[in-house]
Amino acid sequence: MYVQIDLDGPAGTLRVSGHELPTVELVRAPGTRPDTHTPIGTRKAALLALTVDGEPATITPARARLLRRSYRVDVRVDGIRYRLVPSSHVDSRLTRNGRTLGTLESAGDGRVDADWAPAADPTPLDRALGTALAAAFGTGAAPWWETLGDIAAELIP
Repeated sequence: MYVQIDLDGPAGTLRVSGHELPTVELVRAPGTRPDTHTPIGTRKAALLALTVDGEPATITPARARLLRRSYRVDVRVDGIRYRLVPSSHVDSRLTRNGRTLGTLESAGDGRVDADWAPAADPTPLDRALGTALAAAFGTGAAPWWETLGDIAAELIP
C-alpha cells in the first residue's frame, strides 16, 4: 500500500495520504516557533490541530522527558484510542485500544518504515494515523538509565 508523506517541519505541516487511505493532516499553530527536537515542531497539544479526512481528532503528546513512556503520543478518533510509544532506541509501538498493531521507525526526516503485525490486520486508518504520528514526532528513545547516565556524565568535569 503506497503512502504519501508530506512533512514541512519549519512550516509545521504534515499530510499523509494514499490510495484507499484516509487523509491525515497535522498542523502546528501558525506563527509559532518550532522546537528543534520534534519534526512537526512542538509537543504542545494546544498548538496542534489533527484532522482525519477533514474531521477533527484529539491529539495529546506527552512531554518527552526521562522515561520512554514520556515520549508517547495519544490520539482519539471516532471513539478509538491510539498510542505511539517508544519500544527501543529507534522503534515505536502503535496500539489501538491497547492492542499492538505494529512497530514504526522514523528519524524525523519524513520517511517512515512500518512493520505491521500480521495478526493485527491494520485498517487503512491504522496505517495512515500510525504513519502520521511517526513522521510528526519521530520514533524511539533511550531507556531512562542511559539518559540518566548521560546527564551524570555531563555534570562530571
